Amino acid sequence: MPELETFALKGNLLYTREPSRLECFPDHYLVCENGCVAGIFPCLPDRYAHVAVEDCGSRLIVPGLTDLHLHAPQYAFRGLGMDLELLDWLDSHTFPEESRYADPVYAERAYRLFVRDLQMSTTTRACIFATIHADATLLLMQLLEETGLVAMVGKVNMDMNSPESYCETTDGSLAETERWIRESLCRYKNVSPILTPRFAPVCSGRLMASLGRLQQKYALPLQSHLSESPGEVAWVKSLFPDCGCYGDVYDRFGLFGSNGPVVMAHCVYSGREERELIRKRGVFIAHCPQSNVNLSSGIAPAKSCLQDGLKVGLGSDIAGGFSLSGFRGISDAIQMSKMHWRLQDPDIKPLSFSEAFYLATKGGGAFFGKVGSFETDYEFDALVLDDAAWPSPSELEPESRLEQLVYLGDDRCIRKKYVKGRKIVG
Repeated sequence: MPELETFALKGNLLYTREPSRLECFPDHYLVCENGCVAGIFPCLPDRYAHVAVEDCGSRLIVPGLTDLHLHAPQYAFRGLGMDLELLDWLDSHTFPEESRYADPVYAERAYRLFVRDLQMSTTTRACIFATIHADATLLLMQLLEETGLVAMVGKVNMDMNSPESYCETTDGSLAETERWIRESLCRYKNVSPILTPRFAPVCSGRLMASLGRLQQKYALPLQSHLSESPGEVAWVKSLFPDCGCYGDVYDRFGLFGSNGPVVMAHCVYSGREERELIRKRGVFIAHCPQSNVNLSSGIAPAKSCLQDGLKVGLGSDIAGGFSLSGFRGISDAIQMSKMHWRLQDPDIKPLSFSEAFYLATKGGGAFFGKVGSFETDYEFDALVLDDAAWPSPSELEPESRLEQLVYLGDDRCIRKKYVKGRKIVG
């Protein structure tokens, strides 16, 4: 890998330090040194006077977006079955499609399409579910590594309450999971393994307890689903009647932050007890507004979670969501928070644009470390955006241009894309 160069981008810089405010630095320089942000300057300091400068003119420059929750094998059927609820959709579309990844030829064909489109999207970091197949998961990780994206990828675990064609034995699941961990742990520079029990109803107690021990042994993060739909919550309650809440099921096996970092998708129906456990354990929430609508799951209280100091980011939840675009995730999050305010809790105001942008950048990026901001020493993930295709008859400030682009634009407006200081698009 060639040594990272020091360089600068010049343009209209926008990012969020805090949820409440969008920072804007028009016509400024953003300096990258050793893959990290070295500073923002109106004029280049003498020490950077001779570095290469990419002058982006009037274009907008923002941090790369983080997708905290998506399913790579579901990309092939995105946009299908959107008239179904979650559990019916899993049976009719998800499990049959994911079982096809036992075929390495099909897996490569499908994953290449997914990886190509993810590389061209707003996403620079992602937490990704694969399937139960260890070899196909390693293939996905290799394809992602070749793009320069940073990703955590998980071989899925499920050993009960699953179709016969798509279910593991407990011992087989554990053996293949440990093999996959050993083969992937130090193989890649930008892609790493993340433990992935699919969700509590399809994982036996022995499997979850053993995954907890693997998390300790290999110091891995973990991802799963939590309190997504009424049917799912009721199912968990029937399977684990002695647990106080859905999150308590994971917690009793050490899978809820006590053994390492955890991100849980959805949390639509997380009550007071569960949210307190989320806060106490430092669990990240992947808010997936598009999926919650498509699968009739409900309206997640993202704003109140943010107000309560919980760690929240955004997820596309492909293919419960049908769009990889983080722009769509931002606008969907704002729209769904308006419905929560209007229909469920008039005391909780909707998300502002800066708050939703924060969730997509620094909020979710925090799961990867100092990511998602242009603050000094943050890793240099950046998008250069061209909004020329959406002209305005009046002169708009950069903040308004960004907001308009999020609602009107798509990922084709990306002209350059950087991850850890390396250009991967443009």
